[in-house]
Amino acid sequence: MSGRIRVLVAEDDDLLRGSLCELIASDEGLVLVGEAGDGAAAVEAVARLRPDVVLMDIRMPVLDGLVATREVAPSSRVLVLTTFDLDEYVYEALRAGASGFLLKNAGPAEILRAIRTVHDGHAMLAPEVTGRVIAEFARRLDRPERARFATLTDRERDVVAAIAEGMSNEEIAAALFLSRATVKTYLSRLFDKLGVRDRTQLVVLAYETGFIDSLRR
Repeated sequence: MSGRIRVLVAEDDDLLRGSLCELIASDEGLVLVGEAGDGAAAVEAVARLRPDVVLMDIRMPVLDGLVATREVAPSSRVLVLTTFDLDEYVYEALRAGASGFLLKNAGPAEILRAIRTVHDGHAMLAPEVTGRVIAEFARRLDRPERARFATLTDRERDVVAAIAEGMSNEEIAAALFLSRATVKTYLSRLFDKLGVRDRTQLVVLAYETGFIDSLRR
């Protein structure tokens, strides 16, 4: 089991939960440590099993996925499962600490890739989906001061913009003519300066404060 990613599936739909469990069990790099059919059971299972990644249905009985995400995100990476008609819940889940989200109709390869991506400390930020969700709901919020962004250098601002576009480390390195090691250094510095844990929280903060809009003007 050493080196394998420990995954817990929290999904209300029995059929989908079974399919996800079978998919995870079939991958040699993953190990299914448990499953839950409601949010309260998911929180209990995470506390007991300590999975690396939780696939979390955003709409769950007993305790909804948003509250459950807030409870478990500090100890496990959360990958939210949703549909387009629940976009507002997705946005709140990102604010609660989720590392990203997948649509429920995602293919097997995409699901497996997403699990590995969030486990490695990155965020699932598909620009055609996540960027639209964040932008739409950030516009509904009162924008706080952008003081945390005022200290960024021009190059750090470029990196933030690239992250908001969903670029990987390799793509950022190529676009900005940097080494991958330098990109990682910039990311670490940005997380510290902005007080965020990962790419997802960085992008949420950038949209909420209007920083991304200021880059586009």
